[in-house]
Amino acid sequence: MNKNSPIWTPSSTNVSLSRMQLFQNFVFIKTGRYFKNYKGLHDWSVTELSEFWECIASFFNINFTKPYTYVLKNKKPFFKTKWFGDSCLSYVEHIERNFQSSKNVILYRNEEQEDTSITWNALFAKAYEIKKDLLGKGVKKGDCVVGYLSNHPITIAAFLATNSLGAVWSCCSPDFGVESVISRLGQLEPTVLIGIGKYSYNGKKYKLSDRIKFIQKEITTIKSVLCYDTGFESWNLKTKDKISLESVEVGYDHPIWVLYSSGTTGKPKAITHRTGGMIMEQYKSIALHQNLKLGDRFFWHTTTGWMMWNYALGALLCGGVLCIYDGSPNYPDLGVQWRFASDKFIDHFGHGASFFIESMKNDLKDINENKLPKLKSIGSTGSPLSEEAFYWLQKRLPSTHIISLSGGTDVCSAFLGGNPNLPVYAGYLQCEMLGASVECWNERGEKLKNETGELVIKNPMPCMPIYFWGDHQNKILKKSYFEKFKDVWTHGDWIQISETKGIKILGRSDSTLNRKGVRIGTSEIYRVLDQVDEIVDSIILDLPNKKDHSQLFLFVVTSKKLDFKLIDKIKNHLKIKCSPQHIPDKIISVKEIPYTLSGKKLEIPIKKILLGSEPLEVINYGSLKNPKSLDFFIKNRESWQYN
Repeated sequence: MNKNSPIWTPSSTNVSLSRMQLFQNFVFIKTGRYFKNYKGLHDWSVTELSEFWECIASFFNINFTKPYTYVLKNKKPFFKTKWFGDSCLSYVEHIERNFQSSKNVILYRNEEQEDTSITWNALFAKAYEIKKDLLGKGVKKGDCVVGYLSNHPITIAAFLATNSLGAVWSCCSPDFGVESVISRLGQLEPTVLIGIGKYSYNGKKYKLSDRIKFIQKEITTIKSVLCYDTGFESWNLKTKDKISLESVEVGYDHPIWVLYSSGTTGKPKAITHRTGGMIMEQYKSIALHQNLKLGDRFFWHTTTGWMMWNYALGALLCGGVLCIYDGSPNYPDLGVQWRFASDKFIDHFGHGASFFIESMKNDLKDINENKLPKLKSIGSTGSPLSEEAFYWLQKRLPSTHIISLSGGTDVCSAFLGGNPNLPVYAGYLQCEMLGASVECWNERGEKLKNETGELVIKNPMPCMPIYFWGDHQNKILKKSYFEKFKDVWTHGDWIQISETKGIKILGRSDSTLNRKGVRIGTSEIYRVLDQVDEIVDSIILDLPNKKDHSQLFLFVVTSKKLDFKLIDKIKNHLKIKCSPQHIPDKIISVKEIPYTLSGKKLEIPIKKILLGSEPLEVINYGSLKNPKSLDFFIKNRESWQYN
């Protein structure tokens, strides 16, 4: 295929019916502003902030139970900015107004391949039960309620109950070790812990009662524990009753939930989001950019400890049906969630980029339009999706819109993402999302075009954190985003913006490789390595020596023995597809690559270990998916240190 041609182009009919186009039409009627193209709409959204966000509020009919007195008081740094002053509203109330009696709102499947359909009536009945339990434990507005829960409908009900009381929500997945849970949830001084007795993952069953007792003992502010089962015997799945949660109104800036940074290099940051900001951001990102329409079925593989769980809640906000698969994406095989999508006629299917790349490498046969006739979009995040995966998916699903997203836990959303009205180019994210004033800067703070640089955000967004919990002077928050460029958000991604194709993510800027003065993004190398059939996984690091350059170490997991022939194949592939500068100095076989629980490679911590840092100083083991994978690097690090 021609790399300068789009792999997908929306039809004129689909463009005219998209929610993005309906919003643009609404803006014209409300403000008289006419935009020839998306660039014009986006430019307006990041220059006329008050007008844009007020249009979002009006278009989605956001219910301010107490009206706002102003839209925006822009201040620097961004966390001082005030939004929709003096207003009150409720997240759950906005979900509840989509209530459709006897209609399904959740479609659930577990690893045993047992299906459960949950109606609006049943979900709110269960949420109301949990709300009464919380009230019985004395929970009130502003208290913190925390969960140790799997991706199960009981978790959705527990969140709805918590939010309806005006309490603050935070949750960890059972795959987190207890020390990691304590280091996160303990920061909030929660009053109630909600847990489950057991869960299944990757074909194994786990009991959680001892872990929950230990967590309660260590977090001394927890006065009560509510424990629920993961069966549905206690649910009234056939109820016809319409029960309102009678949600408490809260201020626009009232905390809705606390998410956490990966914690690979120390105590996880407790990233706190505002209620009003999450409502507006989820309407904008899911309804407009992903084009989710009323009744659409939305799936995103996630755990409760990843921001995508919170993001997926937005499907309910936008009037969709949330599809939940509670279990491993590759047990008993890699096709299990694709079959879920086929069986449930899912409209929007989201996953990590590595899952799609693995599906491509295994050449799964069930991915085609006959098996997935309703699939409107594929969402990819977590890491850059390779060009080859774009081509492979599009060939299998010619009508499906492939959306690659990039943002983070910091905003519980994306800065860069999809657009139902724009073409898709392989390897590129389609656009800067509305309201996100994304620019690409060099080290001197100069704006770049068609060159590689730092992703910065010039203007505030309501989805940015109100604060980090416990960071009373905002010192950690300032250091995290505003240290490199004064009063400008630096996100830590290395990007390249094309005026015609979109945006390419080249990896984290803080893990950028320095090859004899040439900066190389790690994802640039990973994309090429994904084309080598024998490579299952990889991680690349540069280690400085005492001369003025670094040497590249490539660690690979391979499906066959790493011999001289395979090493030559890898080097030649990198030379042809990239350049001689991209060829590693050493290629080393490992059994597995270390990952965080949210699926990110540990490039920086491993580099620090290889340079002599003590592992416990740079890594929180509880935040890792596979902590034993570090043993190889620690044991052999002296072999790779230079003189």
